[in-house]
Amino acid sequence: MLADYKPSAKTIALLQNMPLVLLVGPTAAGRNTLIGLLVQTNRYHSIVSKTTRQPRKNNGIMERSGVEYWFESEETVLEELRRGEFVEAAIIHKQQVSGTHIDQVEEASKAGQIAVNEVQIDGATHIHEYKPDTLCVFLLPPAFDKWMERIRARGDMDEAELCRRLESALREISTALKAGYYQFVINYEIHEATQAVDELANGREINPEKQQLGRDHAEQLLIDIQLYLESK
Repeated sequence: MLADYKPSAKTIALLQNMPLVLLVGPTAAGRNTLIGLLVQTNRYHSIVSKTTRQPRKNNGIMERSGVEYWFESEETVLEELRRGEFVEAAIIHKQQVSGTHIDQVEEASKAGQIAVNEVQIDGATHIHEYKPDTLCVFLLPPAFDKWMERIRARGDMDEAELCRRLESALREISTALKAGYYQFVINYEIHEATQAVDELANGREINPEKQQLGRDHAEQLLIDIQLYLESK
């Protein structure tokens, strides 16, 4: 179903009439934290995705439905997919389905703010096809070792799960580098990264040197991830 999924005409029409920022990036890159800071400016409306996975603890705090995600049953999500009610949807880490539902897009439009959402790479690809003026930002973690510290700080994760996520990261980063429409932001420090995304969303001219630094950093992460996976 997801391989040939297409939103309804109503969903596509809604996308054309609103500014939209998509944050893409590997696990623990800091997308949700960054969105929270953008929302605090009162200029952004956070779109909360739906997912079929169960809530979990992040840094010891249990996730809540409607905050991190809307947690739904597989049956409910599949029926909504059949009706074309998702802007985008994807299988995450080969385990669960997550996506952006039409009702969240409608809420963002009514709020009169910049809609911002964190999505998987496939979802961003599909949305960009329907709405080419979407700002697609790829948020990169810092150096590989620091990134691993962030991942392990999120809660219990065995080695098999970590490797699945790193395999996903390989594909995500590679796809973004080839796409040609991503702006790369490195999350060395969350407030600086937030400011960078805010400036891009409000039309600040793109700095080619910074973008090249971001691409170089992404290429290095690919090397580091591959070396880690080959060592296991």
